Amino acid sequence: MQQHTLAAQITQIGVGLHSGVSTQVRILPAEAGSGRYFVRVDLPDLPIIPAQVAAVSHTVLSTQLGKSEVYVRTVEHLLAALAGMGVDNARIEIDGSEVPLLDGSASVWTANIAQVGLVSQPINNQAPLAVTEPIWVYQGDAFVCALPAAETRFSYGIDFDLPAIGNQWHSWLLNAELENASASFATEIAPARTFGLLHQIEHLQQTGLIKGGSLDNALVCGPEGWLNPPLRFANEPVRHKILDLVGDLSLLGTFPIAHFLAYKASHNLHIQLAQKILDFGSALKVKIQDY
Repeated sequence: MQQHTLAAQITQIGVGLHSGVSTQVRILPAEAGSGRYFVRVDLPDLPIIPAQVAAVSHTVLSTQLGKSEVYVRTVEHLLAALAGMGVDNARIEIDGSEVPLLDGSASVWTANIAQVGLVSQPINNQAPLAVTEPIWVYQGDAFVCALPAAETRFSYGIDFDLPAIGNQWHSWLLNAELENASASFATEIAPARTFGLLHQIEHLQQTGLIKGGSLDNALVCGPEGWLNPPLRFANEPVRHKILDLVGDLSLLGTFPIAHFLAYKASHNLHIQLAQKILDFGSALKVKIQDY
C-alpha cells in the first residue's frame, strides 16, 4: 500500500475543449502525502488548487476545481489517468484555466506516465474505505451509486435515441495489483474519447461552450451515424463515461472498495456521490471512535 509519484516530469501543450485556448501542462513529482494538485503558474503567487471534492466549483459538461478567477476546468481525463496509473502524488502546473483535451481521451496522458514510470514513496497509505451499505444519488431515471463489494469495480450504462449509440453497458475492475491495474486502465478505458451529439453542437457553441471541440478531438454522432469513424471500441461512448467517473471519483484521494454503478449520470451526480462517500467515511470514523 505504498504511495507513488512520477519518476520524471511530463509536459503537454494543447487546446481546451470549452475555452478553445492553448495551455501548457507540466506534471511534476510531488512529496509523499501531498496528493494530486494543480498550480496556476500564470497567476500571481502561483495559487494551488487541490484535486479534492471540496474544491469542485462547477460540473456542467466537465468538472471544474477552484473558485472565482482561480480555477481549472475539464480536469477529469488527466486526473483519471493519474489515478488509473497509480500516481498518488503529483504537482500539476498549468498556465491557463483549462486542461488540454488532446485527442479527447486519456491515452496521451497514460502513455506519458508509462514512459517516465513511477517511483514508490516511503509512506503507507491508509487502508481504503470499504463501503458497507449502499450510497446513491439520482435525478429522474439517472443515478450513480456505490455498493458493498469485495473489489473496486466501475460499471456504467447509457441510453441514447441515436441508433449508432443506443443502449450500452460496460464494466471495468480496478485490479488490486498496481501494474495490472495500470495496464488494464491504459488499454480498456483511457483510449475512449469524448463524444457529442450533432444536434446539440450549435446550441453549445452559442452558449460559449466547446470552442475547442473538433472532429480531431471528439466523436460526433448524428441520425445517420458517426461523422468521424472508426471507433476505438464498439462501445467507446460508455467506456468514456467510465473514464469520466474514474476522474471525478479520484477527487476522493483513493478509491474506496465498492462497486460504483451509474446509469445516464453526469459530472454533477458523480460529485454528489463523492461527497456522500466522504460523509459516510466521516460518520464511520465517529462510530469507530465511539465504540
